[in-house]
Amino acid sequence: MRAPSLFTPPPNMTDAMRSARRHMLARTGLAWLVMMQVMMLAFPGYLRHGARAPDAQQSLEQAIVLMNWLSLVLCVPLVLYCAWPVWRGACRALSRRRIGMDVPVALGILAAFVPSVVATWRDAGEVYFDSVSMFVAFLLTARFLETCARQALSGQPHDSRDAELLRSADRLAFWFVCIQILLAALVGLYWWNVQPEHAVAVTVALLVMSCPCALSMSVPAALAARHAARLRAGEDGLRDPAALDRAMRRVARQNLHGSLAWHLLMAPLAACGWVQPWVAAITMLLSSLAVAANAWRLTRPAGGWAAGRQAAAQPV
Repeated sequence: MRAPSLFTPPPNMTDAMRSARRHMLARTGLAWLVMMQVMMLAFPGYLRHGARAPDAQQSLEQAIVLMNWLSLVLCVPLVLYCAWPVWRGACRALSRRRIGMDVPVALGILAAFVPSVVATWRDAGEVYFDSVSMFVAFLLTARFLETCARQALSGQPHDSRDAELLRSADRLAFWFVCIQILLAALVGLYWWNVQPEHAVAVTVALLVMSCPCALSMSVPAALAARHAARLRAGEDGLRDPAALDRAMRRVARQNLHGSLAWHLLMAPLAACGWVQPWVAAITMLLSSLAVAANAWRLTRPAGGWAAGRQAAAQPV
């Protein structure tokens, strides 16, 4: 039997949970497929500013126009279908007059997609279809990891300290989102007055980094890893359950503080125009993967809380 991991489906998984995971996986897979195609189509645009003969430059410009239209066609199902949970969550939050975690994500997608459509239609200006596709694909990957972690916690009892950790993470993510949206608006207005051609890219980069994926999955990933460690050790295999609890809280704090520090480090660079939107999307994914990897350490049997039954069985 395969040992339980951080994202092992819970034994009490309901049909609704199974359907949610299946749809999330389908959207994530399609988003990655579209992203790879759009990145290939965007390659001629990366060569636009090189030195070449006039006839070669004209042929390149014609190819760029064609590739932009193909990228637009591919990004329509990406935005409408793959990113549907984002639109649904943002509309639900706004209908309740709240700023949920989907609101900055929706703003980031719109801020990159709408100007790209206009630029493609007018055949003038920069397009960001590659950034849109990367952002959606990486976002859904992080959301899938978070979904698996939260489902692993389904039906598991939590004490008051666990509940307080979850509430603290949610509060931190909420205020982080509010501050990032305000920062993106102010910085975008500044660049619009100073160098309008860079305003969209800077605003999109800040909105992409305002996605609190790593923050929101920091505590659930640690709790899910603790549960997986308990399952691996067996009912009576925990040598020191208190040590496992302390390690879980230490990992949860590391995840929270580390992901927040990463965002705070990248935000000034993006505000100065030194971080492109696609780079911001990569940093968003890396921070989420780092949170999952740090939590996964709890499931390793090397900790002092694990394999108590195995140690007791060894001959003296």
